[in-house]
Amino acid sequence: MASVGLVVPAYQPVPTRLINYVRALTDAIEPETIRIELDAPEAGVVDALQDLTATVNTVPYRRGKGVAITAGFEALDTDILGFVDADGSTPVESVQTIIESLQDGFNNEHERNDLAVGSRRHPDAVVTHHQTHIRRRLGDIFAQIARRLLGIDLYDFQCGAKALTAKAWDAVRQHLYSPGFAWDIELITVSVALGYTIDEIPIAWEDKDGSTVSPIRTPLSMGRELLAVRHRARALQGESNATHNSEDESALVERENESAVIDQESQV
Repeated sequence: MASVGLVVPAYQPVPTRLINYVRALTDAIEPETIRIELDAPEAGVVDALQDLTATVNTVPYRRGKGVAITAGFEALDTDILGFVDADGSTPVESVQTIIESLQDGFNNEHERNDLAVGSRRHPDAVVTHHQTHIRRRLGDIFAQIARRLLGIDLYDFQCGAKALTAKAWDAVRQHLYSPGFAWDIELITVSVALGYTIDEIPIAWEDKDGSTVSPIRTPLSMGRELLAVRHRARALQGESNATHNSEDESALVERENESAVIDQESQV
């Protein structure tokens, strides 16, 4: 069976909720490793997590979701790489279904998908606790815009549970630039641009309190990122009128490598 590694990006998590979620993931999925990417932890959080069967990588500042997941994926050495949000909104059973959709492909080359994405907006999804009306409405509108702008037929681009094969990650990793919540969209868009296939998995989902997503600021910044992602994907596909002209911009993996070098030099 294909080996599995999971990354849990966490910023100001509720410790008991995170601990219970990671333990449940460990019991149900039995991943080779779970890596918690913990940003700017409050006092006592690291100590609370020390008994988990997981690697906890702590950074004293907030990196952004995309940076945290990228760092976690770069540290994994498994056949399948997945991530889940730390609040546990995606039940363990649904995470298991996402992982299994890729594991099945390792046994059947002709039906293999490269990326599996959880979907809260799929007609077969089960939402047990809804977001506020404004957040739900803004999310629906954004998903519709993303479908039309990117030309990718998905119901949900931003559900916090996705997985991909190590082969696909090795190809897309150098083309990811979005450090925050738009990282999910860029992962999907770059995967499609490079010819990888996607399986959209309807999930059970429960909105959790304490989201760090602003219903006003986040959609505005996401809109700008959406246009940038589309432009980069078109350039990647070789469209003559689209060029990636951000010479000062580095891919996330390059920034991660630069940070590692700086950290090593500071310790000399």
